[in-house]
Amino acid sequence: MAQTARLLYTARTHTTGGRQDGMSRSSDGRLDVRLSPPGGAGIGTNPEQLFAAGWSACFEGAMEIAARKRKIALPSRCAIDAEIDLVLEEDAYALRARLNVSLPGLDRDVARALINEAHQTCPYSKAVRDNIGVTVELI
Repeated sequence: MAQTARLLYTARTHTTGGRQDGMSRSSDGRLDVRLSPPGGAGIGTNPEQLFAAGWSACFEGAMEIAARKRKIALPSRCAIDAEIDLVLEEDAYALRARLNVSLPGLDRDVARALINEAHQTCPYSKAVRDNIGVTVELI
C-alpha cells in the first residue's frame, strides 16, 4: 500500500474453533457469530457467507459512488445476490464468486457502466482480482 494511504478503519475480530464449531467476535461486540462448516448441520454461519455479505455490501457502496459521480440515483430496490463457491481444485481449496446485480428501472447501458466502475473501485473486487474466478452479471 502506498505510503500516502490514509487509514480509514481497521476491523478487528477474535476467532476460536475455526469453521468446525467456532465463534468469532468483533472487538466492538457488534459482530458475535457462531461458525459451522458450509452445508453442515451446525447452527452457525460460515466464512463464505460472511464474505458474500461483506463483498455485496461494499460493491453496492461502490455503485452508489459511481452513480453520484454521474448525478443519478440508484434504484431503491437495488440488490446484489452474491454467491461464493468453496471448491476443491487439485487437492487444494479455492473460491469462485458470482455477483448478480439488479438495478430495476435503470437503462441497461447505464446500469452496466455503474457495475463496471464499481467492480474496478470496490476494495473487495480489487482484493480478489486475478486471484479467484469472478462473474459479475446484470440481472
